[in-house]
Amino acid sequence: MRQNPTIEAFSQRQQLRRKVWGIAAALLPYEASGKVDVEAFQKHLVATNQVHLTNAVNMDTGYVNFLSEMEKREVLRWTREALGKGVLFVAGAYIENQEGDVVALYRQQLDRITEAGAVPILFPTARLHGKSAKQKVDTYQAICRGYQQVFAFELSPRFAPNGEIFDESTVHGLMEIPEMKGMKHSSLDRLLELERLRLRDKYRRDFRIFTGNDLGINMTEYGSDYLLGLATFAPEKFAERDRLWEAGDPGYYALSDALQHLGNVAFREPIPAYKHSAAVFLHLTGQTATDLTHPKNPRRPAWEAEMLQDCARRLCYTGALERE
Repeated sequence: MRQNPTIEAFSQRQQLRRKVWGIAAALLPYEASGKVDVEAFQKHLVATNQVHLTNAVNMDTGYVNFLSEMEKREVLRWTREALGKGVLFVAGAYIENQEGDVVALYRQQLDRITEAGAVPILFPTARLHGKSAKQKVDTYQAICRGYQQVFAFELSPRFAPNGEIFDESTVHGLMEIPEMKGMKHSSLDRLLELERLRLRDKYRRDFRIFTGNDLGINMTEYGSDYLLGLATFAPEKFAERDRLWEAGDPGYYALSDALQHLGNVAFREPIPAYKHSAAVFLHLTGQTATDLTHPKNPRRPAWEAEMLQDCARRLCYTGALERE
C-alpha cells in the first residue's frame, strides 16, 4: 500500500540530534497597582538567558498591541539593562494604529530596535492585506534595506486581526531579501509549516523557520527552530527538552509531551487569553508576585490555576504542589 505523501514527508524530514535555536516570547508581568513589574520581568529575562534560550520582547506575549510607543521603548531599555551589553535578543516591530507611510513607520521601529542591539521581527500589518505578492515583497525589501538582519512574521488572524498567512510567492520573495534571515510561522498548521520548510530547503537553506505553533511544539524535530509564547511559561524545561533531543536521549519524549500538554491547555480558545494562563502559571510556580495581565487582555476563568497545577505537576514543579 502506498504511503500517504504527507506522512512520508514528515518521516523523511525528522532530524535526530539537531541543535535547535530556541526563542521565548517574554510575558510582561504586572503588579497589583496595575504597573509593569519590572523587577520580575528582568529576572525572568535573565533566567531565560541563563538556560541559553534567546528572549523576544514586545511580542504578542508581551502585549505589544496594547503598548504605547513610549512603553515599547521602555521594554527595550529594561531588556538591555537586564541582559547586559552584547547579549542577543529579538524585539517586535509593530505599526498598527499609526498613521504614515508603511515603510517609514517600520524603519522607525527598526532603528529603535537595532539601536538597542536587538534583532527586529516584523509583525504583519493589515495595511498590506489584499496587496499582490510583488507589492508585499517590494515593501518588505524597502523596509529591510541596509539592516544587518530582520525576521519576518506570519501570524494567523486567530491571534490578531492584523495577522496574515502569506501565499507561496510572497514567502519565496521574502526568502530572496538578503537582510531577511528568517521567519516566524504561526499558522498552527503543521502541513503548512512543512511546506515552509520545503521552500526553505529549495530556495535558501540558511533561512530560519521559527515555529510559532504552540499546539505542535515538536515541529523542531522536522527542521524548524522556535519562537514560542509557551516557552516563557517554562524556559528551563524547554532548554532541557532541546538538550535531550540533541543528545538523542529518550527522556526527550516524556518532557516534550508534558510541555505539549501545557500548550494544549494554555492555548485553547479564546487563544489571546493564553497570556493570562502564562501569568497564572508563572505565579503558581513562584516566578511572579501576581497572576495579573495587561487590563485589556482577555482573562481565563477563576479555576484556571487548578488546571495549570496539573500541568506544573507533570513538569515536576514542586512549588506548585506545595500550594495544594
